[in-house]
Amino acid sequence: MDRLGEIHQLLIPLPGYTITINLEVLVMTGIVFLLALTFGFIASRPKKVLPGRLQLIGELIVLTFFGLTEEALGRTHAKTYAPLICAVFIFLLISNWLGILPHLEEPTRDLNTPLSLGILGFVVAHYVGIRHKGFKVYIKSYFEPVFFLMPLNVIGELAKIVSISFRLFGNIMGGAIIILVVSYLTFSILLPPFLNIFFGLFVGTIQAFVFTMLTVVYISVQLK
Repeated sequence: MDRLGEIHQLLIPLPGYTITINLEVLVMTGIVFLLALTFGFIASRPKKVLPGRLQLIGELIVLTFFGLTEEALGRTHAKTYAPLICAVFIFLLISNWLGILPHLEEPTRDLNTPLSLGILGFVVAHYVGIRHKGFKVYIKSYFEPVFFLMPLNVIGELAKIVSISFRLFGNIMGGAIIILVVSYLTFSILLPPFLNIFFGLFVGTIQAFVFTMLTVVYISVQLK
């Protein structure tokens, strides 16, 4: 937490441009992927009639989000998009919990991570809309109820990316800042560990769920 403003960057120079890569976010994201894959592998092999703890947690996540996705999108679309929704939730959940561990940080503390997921949800939602409605009907919806409102409709759709991304980023970064400030004020005694668990487990879980369900809602809107 004491390195909140410190960023280790990898600069890749190109003609007329420089690509900047946040190495810490890259490493932490890799750790999240590794943990998610390990969880999925252990939870699904071997399957038992009486499930173990990890299998029970895995089944609970899958059944819960499959049910929510089916309720919002219908059974046919749920079979297609529920795996993506489950993957997004698991990724965000582990990402938000990662900061609880010593010397590790949440990838979602960097705006690029939630913004990338927001763009992913946006692309999937509009892909579903074009495929379900047809391109002509999809484009026509931007000119309703009157044609000159088209710019506002486009801005409204783009604003969804900003809203969903900044909500997640703001909560995770805000929690990290609060913990950092309180740690310096109380010399890291008692309260900061409690806050770390609160923001990591409780707030992290809530924000992962909210982000995931908003993605489902954005997809469902395009099916109407």
